[in-house]
Order: sequence, then C-alpha cells, then structure tokens
Amino acid sequence: MKASELREMDYEDLLYQLDDLKEAYFNLRFQQQIGQLEDTNQLRFVRRNIARVQTVLREKELEAQRG
Repeated sequence: MKASELREMDYEDLLYQLDDLKEAYFNLRFQQQIGQLEDTNQLRFVRRNIARVQTVLREKELEAQRG
C-alpha cells in the first residue's frame, strides 16, 4: 500500500483501514506466539502499513486545523 493511495482516501476510510490493519496485526502476533506463523515478514509489512495510515491521518488532521 502506497502513501499516495492512502492520501486519496477519506478520513473515515482511513480509520476503517487502520482498524483492519490492527486486527490483522493482532492475529499475526497471535499466530506467531503459538508457532503457526511461517512468514514473519508479514508482521513487518502490516506494522509499516499501520504507520503509513497513521501518518496520513495526522497529515489530514493538520490540514484541517490550518483551514
């Protein structure tokens, strides 16, 4: 997921995306703890996507404050 794609999304869509990513991250961590996760790179990708979404959300908040 690219940041440019995220910037085109609505604020509420980004919030839904963030919830989905956090849920996916939780499930991946759970799988890792019980030893079922084979591709541990998925954790990294999901964590970075969460950071991207949070960054774009913050950018949109700052734009709204400036007017």
